Amino acid sequence: MDEPETIVPRAPDGKPEADVAEPASVVDDSAPPEGTPETSAGPVTVGRMVADALRRAGVRWAFTVPGESFLGLVDGLEAAGIHVVATRHEGAASFMAEAHAQLTARPAACLATRAVGAANLAIGIHTATADSSPMFALVGQVERAARGREGFQEVDLVETIGGLAKWAAEPRDPTEAVAAVETAVAQATTGRPGPVLLALAEDLLDEIVPNGLSAGPPRSAPRRPTDEEIGAVLRLLAGAERPVILAGGGILRARTSNELVRFAELLRVPVIAAWRRGDVISNDNPLYLGMTGYGSPAVVRERLAAADAMLVIGCRLGEIASYGWTIPTDGTRWAHVDLAPGRPSPALRAPDIAVEADAKQFLRAAVSRLESRGVLDAASTDARVARNTADRAAWEAATVVDAHPWTGPGVHPGRVIATLRTLLPEDGIVTTDAGSFAGWAARGFRFRRPGTFLGPTSGAMGYGLPAAIAAGLVHRDRAVVALVGDGGLGMTLAELETAVRMNLRTIILVFDNEQYGMIRVHQDRRDGGSTAGTDLGPVDFAAAARALGARGVRVDTDSGVEAALRQALVTDRPTVIQLAVDRRWTGVDATP
Repeated sequence: MDEPETIVPRAPDGKPEADVAEPASVVDDSAPPEGTPETSAGPVTVGRMVADALRRAGVRWAFTVPGESFLGLVDGLEAAGIHVVATRHEGAASFMAEAHAQLTARPAACLATRAVGAANLAIGIHTATADSSPMFALVGQVERAARGREGFQEVDLVETIGGLAKWAAEPRDPTEAVAAVETAVAQATTGRPGPVLLALAEDLLDEIVPNGLSAGPPRSAPRRPTDEEIGAVLRLLAGAERPVILAGGGILRARTSNELVRFAELLRVPVIAAWRRGDVISNDNPLYLGMTGYGSPAVVRERLAAADAMLVIGCRLGEIASYGWTIPTDGTRWAHVDLAPGRPSPALRAPDIAVEADAKQFLRAAVSRLESRGVLDAASTDARVARNTADRAAWEAATVVDAHPWTGPGVHPGRVIATLRTLLPEDGIVTTDAGSFAGWAARGFRFRRPGTFLGPTSGAMGYGLPAAIAAGLVHRDRAVVALVGDGGLGMTLAELETAVRMNLRTIILVFDNEQYGMIRVHQDRRDGGSTAGTDLGPVDFAAAARALGARGVRVDTDSGVEAALRQALVTDRPTVIQLAVDRRWTGVDATP
């Protein structure tokens, strides 16, 4: 299986950026990327200093709804060679920055003004924290003389919105600003990555930085695993009868899917992906046994529960990924390899082995050791192969989503997913929103290359379209498909104009059942509960798409899905395909 192709961010005109460095996994991020514009020889403003520091940290894109409180920063970003993209809502801007980071492992920036803009950034900041995505949230603040006097749109940004981030600060002078930016870069990009928030006063951005001051690059590097730690993990897995690997976003961030596959093959240990990280390895690999979380068939949880040994690598074991913190079970000995390993929840017992390490460093060292020494005898190998073959067959049988007979109105969601998998190129990128429709893709779509899926573990609605725009900016030569519900698309529909303006070919599949379907499912489970608030009126999304400059088509039957997708894949502008869905399709495990 191949690693994802080298990421080449592109300018709005579609031309590759000639000065972009290789992905973070093969670059020394302590040095400025080759071709970075030089800082001005003369006086440098705080705004330009911030921009230069972000550029050195790998930022190439900034997403924003502009505001007068941070124009000095916008000037600096443009001068530093960072592309500034105007969005229609700050929430979408933060989603775009988060998705860019998730896709490339490099940070992007989102910008907003004062309390009102920062409040809209909050959803993306929270998502970046949940996804461990490096991101810079830069918020213009009221002038320093107005602080604490109920200035226009004033709020303590560090104590409010900043609480959602990994780290936040509000510097008061140029010297503090230099130190804050240096710390922000280190916090965002080292250790467990995450979003940082900087509140920057409007008048501060235009002040001159004292000579000799500049924000340096982060200096720390991931801790390397010891031989003893590697040996302990190998003995755990080699000595078990039913071992399993649970792999998360740390594998994708470290660009180490190849090493994970080799590691699993040498030990004959199957791999299960954490929730919304289904692209950690090719799903066609016989050792792949599915993804945890919503939409997952019962066999995935059963296989995890049956494990007598488990390696959790690059995964935080959040509530959904761990089935409510029930995995690993009390009977499973487990090792945790992560940048910040340990006991993620009091509901779980501590790991038997905790290794603080980057996933790539661990896997490379472990593979080298296995290839030189080996650990399995022939009898153990044969027994594992037989069990893995049976487990794979059970998973394949449980993930057929298009076989249920259907003669009712609208399309069959499972058949849409099956058709998409047939037509989408293997390097095509799929993004997903939140909603009951997402379970069909979670169970039935097969990802064949790592780095081809973007989904928020925060479960945020409105993510799908902005994430697809970010993916399209990074990979203009690849197909990008957003899977959304009518509820989620209603939150970010205006960003279609952004996609049109940026000359993207984004495809948006709208599963339209005229309701907030996932919440209706929860309402229906309550004995005598109300159904208030979940019904939505009809929206002609196809017509709205055309009004915003995109293509728009409506599909009411299964027979029209393939033709609509084929046309969208060869069209030179965004396409919205509105799919009529019967309200009785309430989820992948429910049938009308």
